[in-house]
Amino acid sequence: MPRGEVLVAIINNVEDMRLASEAGWYRIPVSSAHKWLKDRWPPRWLAFYQTKVFSPEAHAVNYYAPVHDIRIVSRMDLFPDTPCDHPKVIRRYYQLLLEDLQPLDQPIVSRRWRRIVFIPTTLDKFKSAIEINDLWDESPLEDRTYFLDFAIFCNQGKIDVETDGDTWHIGPESAQVDRQRDNNLASFGWKVLRFNTTEIHERPVNYCARKVMVTINRLKGLDHITGVPDRYVPDDPLGPRQLGLFDREI
Repeated sequence: MPRGEVLVAIINNVEDMRLASEAGWYRIPVSSAHKWLKDRWPPRWLAFYQTKVFSPEAHAVNYYAPVHDIRIVSRMDLFPDTPCDHPKVIRRYYQLLLEDLQPLDQPIVSRRWRRIVFIPTTLDKFKSAIEINDLWDESPLEDRTYFLDFAIFCNQGKIDVETDGDTWHIGPESAQVDRQRDNNLASFGWKVLRFNTTEIHERPVNYCARKVMVTINRLKGLDHITGVPDRYVPDDPLGPRQLGLFDREI
């Protein structure tokens, strides 16, 4: 069966939902499709993961639609009133033309806070999914039920920040498990940073936070889709600040 038949995309504002349901289209930057989807393009169905602005339907996939055509357009094509000095005025988009949105009989919910950009999946998985984890059809991390303490997505890589409590991470057996886990993550592009109890309690800012910031900068800053500042300057007390670890999309 072809992979990527269904594309689950994040939708985080009411206007984009109105355009999908009433105008019958959704846009994805061409650069984002190339970066995140690669050989999973084009989709035959599009589904929407709705963020907190859609309460009481928030943090779930509630609607989907068949895709009957895809065009490459400019922002001016989509929004003719866009000012000429708009920062995204020259950006190119895939415009996915949709048939009528259809509600799912049972929403696909997110049982834990997570960052979602796109989830390409198969139609079989989409139809049988109960929660978001059920949609993943290729991630070895999900297959091994790895749960990252903190995941940070950068422009040129991904960071797994692990806070190792002494109870669970001391001893040769624990070290071997952690090493195998780190190797598996590294083979799929994750850079793992581990901080033990002493480091977290005694050097949370000067060592732990600084090490995370330096790694983010080496990976060319945070992915712009998150909407947070691109880079951090540890020595600038008035500079940009990272969002809270559990802040959600707006």
